[in-house]
Amino acid sequence: MTEFVQTDEAPGTINPQEAARRRRAARIKPVGLALLLVMALGGFYYWYSGRNIESTDDAFIDGRAIVISPRVSGDVVTLDISDNQYVRQGQVLLKIDPRQYQFERDLAEGALATAKGQLAAQKYAFEVAQKNFPALLAQAQAQLASAQATLNKAQADFDRQRSLSKIATSAQDVDAARAALEQAKAQVALADAQVLQASPVPQRVGEVESLIGQLRGQVEQAQARLDQADLNLSWTEIKAPQDGWITKRNVEMGNNVAPGQQLFALVGPERWVTANFKEGQLTRMRPGQKATIEVDAFPGLRIEGHVDSIQQGSGSKFTAFPPENATGNFVKVVQRVPVKIVIDSGLDPNLPLPLGLSVVPTVSLK
Repeated sequence: MTEFVQTDEAPGTINPQEAARRRRAARIKPVGLALLLVMALGGFYYWYSGRNIESTDDAFIDGRAIVISPRVSGDVVTLDISDNQYVRQGQVLLKIDPRQYQFERDLAEGALATAKGQLAAQKYAFEVAQKNFPALLAQAQAQLASAQATLNKAQADFDRQRSLSKIATSAQDVDAARAALEQAKAQVALADAQVLQASPVPQRVGEVESLIGQLRGQVEQAQARLDQADLNLSWTEIKAPQDGWITKRNVEMGNNVAPGQQLFALVGPERWVTANFKEGQLTRMRPGQKATIEVDAFPGLRIEGHVDSIQQGSGSKFTAFPPENATGNFVKVVQRVPVKIVIDSGLDPNLPLPLGLSVVPTVSLK
């Protein structure tokens, strides 16, 4: 059975609720269209304004940090620094007990003086040798000539005695002449040997001269030991290699330190930003492009800079264990490449800017 609902409305009339709904729909439709238009314009503006910029939150403040280590061992006798202190280049930071190194320097200085004295004495000996050895040769040659003359006379006397008749001479005179002759021959042989002994004058002078070279080498060695001792003594004073702040101090008064031990770090005043951009963001990025930098620690600080350089290798390439993509199953991972951004302006000298602070650089690709 079909039921009929009787209404008081005449045919062709509109329900008041339906009319209200239609009126609301008529009002909402322009608003919706306006919202859609605003969203479209906003999307277009976002795309248009962002098409020439690249930004990343994987960035931080970077700078120079020098690790200070001693070059000699010993006890720290003076400590002239405190945590986070600003120091100037050449300022003495600490001193190591210098007594041992002063003693070694004095020994090296004495050894050098001894070596120099020996060298000077040998030089005098060389000068004497240059005169004595030729003189000794000339003396031996003169003695040989004298002995030869004596031999000639003895030979003549012996020949004369032997040629005389027995009435004019005696056997005793002949024997005496023969003995004188033999003695003269022996003197000639002796003088000849002395000449032979004195003959190598250049060799004997060269021998003395070679000792000069040897002693000169000893002087140079002694000088090198003195220089090393001076260097070790100077290393007992550790000075600042550059301006900067003392960081991570790991030394106290009286500590015994050893070469290579990390005492503290010296952070220099120079600052820049190291930003790790994704590889797809580097398509239009070039050195010289302007950049703005926001620092998370100081929201109101606006820093201006420019792209200085792009590292020739991704960050993963220089890790301790770089990936070996040629082995095993390969999964492509988006790489990040460090980009150095130099700060041009905007730094506040009253605000600290420690290394490692998170920043957000935005590079203009125009």
